[in-house]
Amino acid sequence: MLIQFTVLTEHLDRYFIGFGGTVAASVISLIASFILGAVIAVFRITPIKPLQWFGTAYVEFIRNIPLMLIAIFVLVGLPLLTGALLVPFAAGLTALTVYTSAFIAEVIRAGIQAVPAGQMEAARSSGLTYIQAMRHVILPQAIKLVIPPLGNQFLNLVKNSSILTVLSAPDLMYQADLINSDTFDTFSTYIFAAAFYLLLTIPLSFGIRFLEQKYQTGKGVEA
Repeated sequence: MLIQFTVLTEHLDRYFIGFGGTVAASVISLIASFILGAVIAVFRITPIKPLQWFGTAYVEFIRNIPLMLIAIFVLVGLPLLTGALLVPFAAGLTALTVYTSAFIAEVIRAGIQAVPAGQMEAARSSGLTYIQAMRHVILPQAIKLVIPPLGNQFLNLVKNSSILTVLSAPDLMYQADLINSDTFDTFSTYIFAAAFYLLLTIPLSFGIRFLEQKYQTGKGVEA
């Protein structure tokens, strides 16, 4: 039999430890990258030129270098430059957040630009500041418009969390590597690791699809 279920039963505790690490890394990075990405997206379209330049430089620089290099820089380069030493798990979270936020920023920027310009004008004429109008009027509409591509970025984040393995942080792939080194059953070890990733990505995919259909049909959305 190709798949040896004893690999799973005998090392289930390790899989669960790794699964917990991956879930924690994904949730924390998802929240942080969404917030940072939204801020960078606003910078990209703000009339304040220095912020606009910073947002553009951030997105273009981060999107065009590999996640691996960002992770290595955070773990090794950042301490050399600043003296701030991060544990591998924190370094992985930082790299994931920085990398994913650049892609989320572009998705949200596209959503903001798809909102009719009259919405901002109406919000400003009602007495809201630019930031208040963006936060309470424009961004909520923009995010609804870009749920599918935003969801794809969240799915990519979950899969990209395996970068923690390279940094020796205790995620699912790291534990799978340890299990493989004990069992020498590479096929079974990583098949079960893939199954645990599917436990994360499939519900997330269905959740994203539900939100997409909900906002497309207008169900549950206030007029």
